[in-house]
Amino acid sequence: MKMRAAVLLEAGRSKPYANSTPVAVTEVDLDPPGPGEVLVEMKAAGVCHSDLSVVNGTRKRPVPIVLGHEAAGIIAEVGPGVSSVKPGDHIVFIFAASCGHCEPCLSGRPGICEPGTLANAEGRLLNGDKRLSLDGKPISHQSGVSCFAEYAVASEHSVIKIDKSLPLDEAALFSCAVITGVGAVLNTAQVKPGATVGVVGLGGVGLNALLAAKMIGAKRIIAIDLLDSKLALARQLGATDTFNANDPDCVAAMREATGGGTEYTFEAAGTVEAMNIAYNVTRRGGTTVSSGLSHPDHNAAINHLTMVAEERTLKGSYMGSCVPVRDIPRYIQLYQQGLLPVDRLLSERIKLADINAAFDKLDRGETIRQVIVF
Repeated sequence: MKMRAAVLLEAGRSKPYANSTPVAVTEVDLDPPGPGEVLVEMKAAGVCHSDLSVVNGTRKRPVPIVLGHEAAGIIAEVGPGVSSVKPGDHIVFIFAASCGHCEPCLSGRPGICEPGTLANAEGRLLNGDKRLSLDGKPISHQSGVSCFAEYAVASEHSVIKIDKSLPLDEAALFSCAVITGVGAVLNTAQVKPGATVGVVGLGGVGLNALLAAKMIGAKRIIAIDLLDSKLALARQLGATDTFNANDPDCVAAMREATGGGTEYTFEAAGTVEAMNIAYNVTRRGGTTVSSGLSHPDHNAAINHLTMVAEERTLKGSYMGSCVPVRDIPRYIQLYQQGLLPVDRLLSERIKLADINAAFDKLDRGETIRQVIVF
């Protein structure tokens, strides 16, 4: 079938992207689903910093590639052998498909599935195939999803069935931002009620971590970012204290205000500078969790003596350490009960044609979550 899709033609073009137009909204061909695959009619797709990282060249992916990894839609067709969903079901996508039989999958860590990770890096579906083509030549899938398009073919293991009562533009947020931020707090760090929590980087992931910390009863939530507008939003969402990372005394001021730092600190900006702040504001015996994805050539320097002598813990968190089939329905239920107001992070609804300008807004930090509505 033919459809319109947002295709990244070349990574690393100059900014603003509205002028250099690295992404072309054009007609591509999509093959029907094969065994174990599904065809999804797209309804809503979030514009995430991980997409921007592919556009600016920080995350290397084979181009041309149809972008997008956070979305919700409706099953239009299923391939042979598919049993978990049927046509008409509402779904959200998972950006890390899991094979179910490698060592990480068997140990309950599907987000770091080995075949799934390899397939994502190569721009293929979980089975190694490609279903997209442009001018007769195969093109790549982003994260096995490629949701900046009217339709997508994906592995059955890349979709999770959801409650039809949830509006699909809101459901899209649960595909990445919610599970990554909320999961970092509940799964990776397992924060306890009454803890002190810090969040460095107030994008979609960081603010979801903040919402999760508030939900479980953190007694103090400290938010750190470069932009005063995001700090203001953090206060509205439950932050008890805010600090601007541009202040050279930010770390010292935060540690003084908290009597030595936070017990749990979450880095969600994806920069070495943010990682350094997060580690340095964590108190003795505390835990620093990073879910940001920085440039692969950038390394953070951690004081070895401090880590040992203060019994610090440093953890990575990918996809919020989630088991999606378990966690996404739980998080949706928490949202529907009013305990996790993630809809407050939906900045604006846009059209697919606006994608280059949307990346400019995201790059400048002017928005939390723009959602493409089809």
